[in-house]
Amino acid sequence: MSDDLQRLEEWAGALMAQVQPGRRRILARKVAEDLRRAHARMIAQQVAPDGTPYAARKNRKELRSKAGRIKRQKAAMFNKLRTNTFLKVQADADQASVGFFGKVARLAHVHHEGLPDRVAPRGPSYKYPARPLLGFNTADETLLRESLLRHLESR
Repeated sequence: MSDDLQRLEEWAGALMAQVQPGRRRILARKVAEDLRRAHARMIAQQVAPDGTPYAARKNRKELRSKAGRIKRQKAAMFNKLRTNTFLKVQADADQASVGFFGKVARLAHVHHEGLPDRVAPRGPSYKYPARPLLGFNTADETLLRESLLRHLESR
C-alpha cells in the first residue's frame, strides 16, 4: 500500500506543480473535502476504513426506563463527530489534511486506537474497543485521483 501511496503522491505532485500556489490551495481543499465526505459516509455506515464493521456497543440494562419503552438502542455512534464541525479539512498550497482537531481529537483518538478512558468525569474507566474512524484504503486512492482530475478539468 505504501508503494501505491508513493506513486499517487508523485503523480499528483507533478500535476499540482503546474498549478499556481493560490489555485493549488483551492484545489487541495476541494480534493480534501471530497475525502472528508467519503470518510463521513463510512462513519455513518459504522464501517472501518478496511471495510470491517465497528464493534457493537455494550448492551446496557438501563435502556429500559419504563415498562414497554425502549430508548434508542440502535443509535449510530459518532453522529456528531462526522459533521463538518468536528471532522475538519485543513489545506494550504503544499498539503491538505482531513482529521479531528482540538479537544475532540482526544476522544477520536481513544476510540480509533481502542484505549481506556473515563466514561464520565470522576467516573469508572472503560477500555473502548478499537473503532478506526479514519484511514486510507484503495477506494480513497481512486477517489483522490478522480477528484483531482475532475477539479483540474473544471478550471
